[in-house]
Amino acid sequence: MSKAFSAIDEDREVDRDAFTPGVEPQPTWCPGCGDFGVLKALKGAMAELGKDPEEILLATGIGCSGKLNSYFDSYGFHTIHGRSLPVARAAKLANHDLEVVAAGGDGDGYGIGGNHFMHTARENHDITYIVFNNEVFGLTKGQTSPTSPKGHKSKTQPHGSAKSPIRPLSLSMTSGASYVARTAAVNPNQAKDILVEAIQHDGFAHVDFLTQCPTWNKDAKQYVPYVDVQESDEYDFDVTDRREAQELMTETEEALYDGTVLTGRYYQDEQRPSYQAEKQSRGDMPEEPVAKRYFDDDYEWERSFDVIDRHK
Repeated sequence: MSKAFSAIDEDREVDRDAFTPGVEPQPTWCPGCGDFGVLKALKGAMAELGKDPEEILLATGIGCSGKLNSYFDSYGFHTIHGRSLPVARAAKLANHDLEVVAAGGDGDGYGIGGNHFMHTARENHDITYIVFNNEVFGLTKGQTSPTSPKGHKSKTQPHGSAKSPIRPLSLSMTSGASYVARTAAVNPNQAKDILVEAIQHDGFAHVDFLTQCPTWNKDAKQYVPYVDVQESDEYDFDVTDRREAQELMTETEEALYDGTVLTGRYYQDEQRPSYQAEKQSRGDMPEEPVAKRYFDDDYEWERSFDVIDRHK
């Protein structure tokens, strides 16, 4: 049987370098780019969780963030723009023992793939979604993105954007995500810890990851100084309370454009079952991953008309 199955859930110690490709490609991210922080945090999180590269799938979109799976050694799927979530969902449903992480930029995830974002959250698929949020389209050279602040000047908005930015944390929770957090590339320890929690979470975990773009978005600078809402005495709230979480999310999203960077865990619901669990409880999905059948020479395949009741 494939190592992708036999390696899953083994108790092991893993070094972060295990996720560095044997022939390491030279990163094409600009010096000072926040994307390096995401890569470091993801490697650290998977090592801490004792994951093996062959039990992980990393699906990415288009943009600077889409290069992540070129620099992270695991199974990878480089999708088209805004489509990392549908691929990640399908992979998780076919093999729910696989650790599935999707990643994309703010334009990729909140703009072009915004519809997939809302419905993946609504259905509560058991995957982790990392959004590289640098408030600009970086790879295509600095156009205004869904998270660019109102008044932001760019090639596409030379007189300043007339639109208010999207509120990704609030959108995530109201759409149905059961874990919502924000971290930043300048806070590597918090970033790693949040990714560990997000990956362990049974349900849709959304991490809005502030990643500075020193080349095309100098207005955002480095997202410093930052405040960890879990460590600050100014913010006392219950991450399991939707109303309290929503109030702090709103404050966080407004404060960012005033120069105050709030990060941390905002919402967590451990009681809501994942989409996979819901489907299994209805008898629509087998307990054993469907993907395992491809490695079973003795398996007798069913046809759809043999397993689905015909309409009467």
